[in-house]
Amino acid sequence: MDQTLGITIESLATDTVCVTLSGELDFARAYTFDEEMRRLESQRPDSIVLDLRKLNFLDSAGLGRVLAVQRRAKRDGRRLVVVRGCRAVERLFALAALDTRLDMVSDPRAALPSPA
Repeated sequence: MDQTLGITIESLATDTVCVTLSGELDFARAYTFDEEMRRLESQRPDSIVLDLRKLNFLDSAGLGRVLAVQRRAKRDGRRLVVVRGCRAVERLFALAALDTRLDMVSDPRAALPSPA
């Protein structure tokens, strides 16, 4: 069964945006994801939270686009936080050693600053 890529964007806090992905982020959908992320980045949020909990599948093309988002965030001084996905998605991040290079959390709220 072919699944589409769902992209939901919502504000978590002032200047923090959460992008929730669902379905499959693969070669056929990687550049759709990239276009949406570039559109969001043009609004210059301070932080982007990329929530992968509803993502069923991620291939190397999708992973490459996540890395591109991370490179642009670093270049632009933006914080990127990735919410861990299902076991298969996490495994791909671990195999590529990205689980140690990216700021990864288990819940989107963990990306928010602690109240003073």
